[in-house]
Amino acid sequence: MDATDFQQSIEASMTVELDRLGSSKLLVALTDADLTEGRVLRTAARSERAAMETLEAWATDETNEDVRRLFAEYRDQEHDHYDRITAMLADDEVDAGDAGPMHAKLRSLEATTARLGGLVGRALVADRTHLQLISFFVNEGDTKRADCFRELRTETAAQGDRATERLGDVSTDSDEWERARTVAEDVIDIAYGAYADSLADLGVDPKPIC
Repeated sequence: MDATDFQQSIEASMTVELDRLGSSKLLVALTDADLTEGRVLRTAARSERAAMETLEAWATDETNEDVRRLFAEYRDQEHDHYDRITAMLADDEVDAGDAGPMHAKLRSLEATTARLGGLVGRALVADRTHLQLISFFVNEGDTKRADCFRELRTETAAQGDRATERLGDVSTDSDEWERARTVAEDVIDIAYGAYADSLADLGVDPKPIC
């Protein structure tokens, strides 16, 4: 395996989970069915803050200097994402809250290749989240906010692409690629599990939602 087919192989193996995470019910799950603009924005901001704090921890202790700089760059980008979302709120501060199971998994990773694989998985999850945020604000007739989330979606997808490229620089054998792929799949599976559990708590079956 190499950088050319790494991300495609993850998307192929996790098709069901990613398709369901791309459902219109995703924001229902993330907001506990409170689809007000304020709650949606706060939920999005909290997600960006969790990513920022995960990357801050990685940028502090990563041993590969090139990858450490990449994590620091992404941390700053996620901070910018957080600021851009909170600027749309009357109260421009959103507490960290519970980082959630996906970021708990990411923060437990120590190996460089595992972290890069985790970033790829997180970017694929975030792509579906941003798509639903765009759709939400399109339906609200709010072009400015929809465009903001389009920009965030593009930037976060680029994080996954660059993490995949960096894997090609630091992974020296097929076992490392497979470990990184397993981590990416685990991250997606954990995000999907949290989504499914939230819908189940609301009395909704996630299985037919595609």
